[in-house]
Parts: sequence; C-alpha cells; structure tokens
Amino acid sequence: MFYEPKNGHGLPHSPFNAIVAPRPIGWISTRGSMGDNLAPYSFFNAVAYTPPQVIFAGDLKDSIRNIQETGVFATNVVSEELWLVMNQTSARFPRGTDEFAAVGIDKSECQTIDCPRVTLAPATLECRLQQIVTLGGGRDFLVIGTVTGVHIREEYLSDGYFDLTKVRPMARLGYKDYAVVTEVMELERPA
Repeated sequence: MFYEPKNGHGLPHSPFNAIVAPRPIGWISTRGSMGDNLAPYSFFNAVAYTPPQVIFAGDLKDSIRNIQETGVFATNVVSEELWLVMNQTSARFPRGTDEFAAVGIDKSECQTIDCPRVTLAPATLECRLQQIVTLGGGRDFLVIGTVTGVHIREEYLSDGYFDLTKVRPMARLGYKDYAVVTEVMELERPA
C-alpha cells in the first residue's frame, strides 16, 4: 500500500500515529491567568542535551495559551500507575478548568519556574519557553523548551540511574493503543 496524505489513505483510521510509535507522553502542566492546567500530548520528546531541551506539539488549547502568557511549563513523566488519571486529563474541559482538581491528582510547586507539577510523577522537567512555531496547516504549534530544573522521586533511582523498570513509563502508540516499558536492554556503542 502507498498513499499520499493529501489524498487520504482509504483506511478506517489514519495509520500515521501507529507508524511513528512508540512515543513518550508529554504530560504538560502550566499556570496562567485562568488557573492551572494539566494535559497530555502524544507528540513529545527530548531533542538536545546541552542545554537539555524538549518539544511538544498540539493545537491551541489552554496549555499553549498559558505558555504564551507565562513563558514556562513542566513536563511530567507518565508511569503505569498514573496512566488512567493521565487519560482523564485529556477530556475537553471548559477553558480555565483546573484538571488537577477535576480528576483529583495532587500538585506541587516547581522550583525554578512559577508552575505546578504532578506530585506523584516519577520525574518532572521544569521548562522555560524558547520558541513556539506555527506548523504547516496553521492549526498545530510546536513548543520548544529549555529544561531549567529536574525533579526525580528517590524511589525511582537505582545505583545512580533513573530506573525505567521501576518507573514503567507509558508510551503512546496509534489509535487507542498504549504500551508500557517493562524490559530494558543495554547495548554499547561501537568504539
């Protein structure tokens, strides 16, 4: 099968999201003049080491509006234990709804930015906005942020490593599908 996205695919659901998988989930928390916000984004990733930087993309919802207003956001790691409550925060709440309160999840304050974070997240990255780019089509926006602070819950550290087998991070696949990381394999780069 071959298709050009501009002409459609003829399948019951677009295969694009399933082809580019798995993807980490960016559970983005923000604060703005209308209050706190928490929403998951399935187009999210880390893109640089020095300084550490992350990106996420989506349409103009409360998260991106708050980031435009304040210049800061936090990304919270979604573990298997937080998977179901993360999904609840994806509901289309009325503008200005505090999803932390709406779904009953505890929040804490960030340290380098004025923003809430998910208290129980295995790790949270505090970020300052670098740039927002309008993507082709004009409906979606790419947010680029520089990491200014990192929270790691102590129970997820083993011998100085962030232990993914303890975290069991969730990944977004296609359609309504998710995966959980349960096995980690080590591979040395060639000399």
